[in-house]
Formats: sequence, structure tokens, C-alpha cells
Amino acid sequence: MTGGVLAALGMVLASFATSLTHLYLSIGLISGTGWALTFTPTLACLSRYFSKHRSLATGLALTGVGLSSFVFAPFFQWLISYYAWRGALLLVAALSLHMVACGALLRPLRLAEDPAVGGPMAQLVFLLHHRPFLRYTVAITLINAGYFIPYVHLVAHAQDLGWDPLPAAFLLSLVAVADLVGRVFSGWLGDVTPGPIARLLALWSFLTGMALALLPVAQQSVVLTVLAIAYGFAAGALTPVAFSVLPELVGVGRAYSGLGLLQMVESIGVLLGAPLSGYLRDLTGSYTLSFVVAGAFLLSGSMVLLTLPGFFCFSKPSATEQCSMTKPLEVRVSPKTAEYGEESPGTQDL
Repeated sequence: MTGGVLAALGMVLASFATSLTHLYLSIGLISGTGWALTFTPTLACLSRYFSKHRSLATGLALTGVGLSSFVFAPFFQWLISYYAWRGALLLVAALSLHMVACGALLRPLRLAEDPAVGGPMAQLVFLLHHRPFLRYTVAITLINAGYFIPYVHLVAHAQDLGWDPLPAAFLLSLVAVADLVGRVFSGWLGDVTPGPIARLLALWSFLTGMALALLPVAQQSVVLTVLAIAYGFAAGALTPVAFSVLPELVGVGRAYSGLGLLQMVESIGVLLGAPLSGYLRDLTGSYTLSFVVAGAFLLSGSMVLLTLPGFFCFSKPSATEQCSMTKPLEVRVSPKTAEYGEESPGTQDL
């Protein structure tokens, strides 16, 4: 809810901007902080709400990203054409305030897996000494370094091949639709496939990297379109399982701290990936090396995932096995359970 207020406030302040510095501070700092405070707790809540169908729930929740990529880009252009950019920012601020209502609907739960003592700092120390978590963080950082490159440079690459601006922009819309389908399919597959979720994440990361590396090879429009759709599907598919791996790795009780620390570190890959891709374009005069390097980042991340514990098991880890991977882990009984002897609502699979 705080994130929704900050996101809206940043947009309102940006509508009065008179320089680029004002936009950096308003949208970049204030709204950016609001988005971070919204995204991370929402996904962490999903990890606590669901156990049997966690991947599917995450995939369905993340369909909003694909829908917004497809719908809101032309909608924002329409707002700018009718209300100018300042008016459009005010309307976007009003839309952002809806996140406050969404946050009010999230239900805090106390789970038996929650650490009993120590608080956030104790969890942070635990995570910094948890080697599988650290390897997983490295893998996700490498994946993110190449993941967003087509969203930044695919339209320009198509125009370099002679495409008109409108078909080139529509190509990105096709990627967004494929991304949406991939998220739902992967969420369903993650719940029905035996073995650890990390195995599916490695598969989708590998396929995404291959599609990226092959993009420069496609000179015909049909081939480029097929590869772009394949990238969108695989990139969408890896997203829900990437967040579903974390509770299996560190335990549901540390999902909040783990996801926050993971996203803080993985943002390094996001920050470096697109500028590096642009630099390689300026250096070579084409996007060939940019896409190849982006694909190599994803392939490297998929290889790091092979080192996670239980990767080659043929069944999902049981609750006992998960606890053994996340030791030390204490059990805390909620005050309601202690006082009334009732089962904590967090122990039920919603």
C-alpha cells in the first residue's frame, strides 16, 4: 500500500518537471521505490498463500506483465496525444493509486515455517551464508543481464533489417502475447512435473538463451517473427518458476527476505545488460553481437542452476527435505494458536 502511494506521488511530481533531473528524482527514485515496495511483497505473499499450486498461482499473477505490455503501450500513447505528457502522467498516477486497494486485499499470514527469533537481520545473515541461495542469486543475475535485451533493442534490430516502424513495433506485441501464454503454461507445468522447479527454470533459461543467440541469424521476416515468438514464450515461461524456486531453496518462512535480497542483487544484471548491448551495437554497427552476448548470459545462468541441491532428483523435495536444506529453521506458533489452540490459517493451502 505504501508502494502504491509512492508510485503515484512520483508520477504527480513528474508532471510538474522542468528538467531531466526532476524526472530522475520523481519517476526514477520515488516511483521506482514504490514499484519495488509493491512487486516484492506481492510475490512473497503468493509463496505463503500456496504450496501445492504455487507455480500456477505465480504464473497467473504475472500475466499482468504480459497484458500491460500489450495493452498499455498504445493506451499511454493515446493519453499523450489527447492530454499531453503532463496530463498523461497525472492519469497514470491515478491508475497507480489502485495499488493501494490491491495491497489492502492482501492477507498477512503466520506460518509454522516462520523463524521464531532474530528478525530480518538474522534472516539476512542466514541467507548470506546459504551457499545454494548465493549460487541461485548468481544464476538469476546472469539471466537478467540478457533477459530484457529484446524489449530494448528488438524493434531497432528489425528496422535495421528494413522493417517499417509499425510492423517492427507490432513484433514486440507478439512477443508480449507469447510471454503471457508462456507464463500460464509454465506455471501449470511446474505444478504437475516431478522433480525440483529449478530443473524447469534451467530448461526455460536455456531455450531463451538459444532463441536470443539465434535472432541475428534470421534475415527473413518470417524466421525473425518465429524466433521472436519463441523468445517471448520461453522468457515468459521462466518467470513464474524463477520465483517458485526460492521457497523450495530457503523455506517459505524466509520468502520475504530472500526475494528482497535476490531482487536487489539481480538488478545489477538488469542495469548492466541493456547498456552493454547498446555499446556493442555502437562498436560493431549491428545488433548481432548484442544478441549473442545476451544469449550467452542466459546460457551461463542455466548452467549455474545445475549446481543447486537436488537438481537431478526425480521427485519434488518433501517438507522434511526442504527443512533439511534450510537449517537452522525454528517453528513459531502464532499468538492465536497459542491462546485458543486453533490451527493457524497459514497452515492451510489456499
